[in-house]
Amino acid sequence: MIVESSLTETRSIVRAARQHGRSVGCIPTMGALHQGHVSLIEIARQQCDFVVVTIFVNPTQFGPNEDFTQYPRTLAADLEMCHAAGADLIFTPPVTTMYAGSAQTIVRVTKLAQVLEGAHRPGHFDGVSTVVAKLLNVTEPGRAYFGQKDFQQQLIVRQMCVDLDLPVEIITCPIIREADGLAMSSRNRYLSVVERKQASQLFQTLKLAENLAENSALPPPEIARQMLDYLKSVDGIDVQYAVIADALTLELLTDRSNSAVALLAVKVGSTRLIDNQILRFR
Repeated sequence: MIVESSLTETRSIVRAARQHGRSVGCIPTMGALHQGHVSLIEIARQQCDFVVVTIFVNPTQFGPNEDFTQYPRTLAADLEMCHAAGADLIFTPPVTTMYAGSAQTIVRVTKLAQVLEGAHRPGHFDGVSTVVAKLLNVTEPGRAYFGQKDFQQQLIVRQMCVDLDLPVEIITCPIIREADGLAMSSRNRYLSVVERKQASQLFQTLKLAENLAENSALPPPEIARQMLDYLKSVDGIDVQYAVIADALTLELLTDRSNSAVALLAVKVGSTRLIDNQILRFR
């Protein structure tokens, strides 16, 4: 496994692999890896000949009152996990490599990025789409792998690739969960013991929505209301949103649909968590 911080060297290594007929897969991450990330690497390993993992805590996707300085940085452990999962190349650029002082360009996806996470975290998706575009430009993969947990993010990246004619297939991989259903996240380590127990109710909320979609005739707004009521009944949880939306456009659904996703965002103590569940209406 190669570990490289140079943009030029990374591009050269990947191009050499491609010239030898090897298919390239890329997993963009911010480090603090967990089994969810490992699952992405393993899927890429099955589908591609050469697997690149990028580790970069991207400052432009954090708001002024968010956790950029506190975000966990565990490079040594991350490299061990990447090696064990079968990664070939790790790209770990410094901020000065990714963002020159003279940079003036932002990649902005419009409609998809204005709702839900975009409404609660202004500018977040500008940072995401810009850095992902840059990472894909450097690593030139045929496929890039993202987790379903960041549901809106994978839609936005997919739209960006279509709009910019980037020859990258976006692969969305299943959410990996703890035994009690909590979606694995680098931010879970912020939770206290009490908060960790409270956070498990996010999954129960999504299971409630799934059950109502499959076993009742309730319309999406009523199911969303029950999600919200359930979350509000849990001590320590501050709900930011709990909705049912179209799984392609993120427009809120008023009628039962074959393209539906339940999405929620909460704060448990000072930790912000998101989760989602694809719904199958009967």
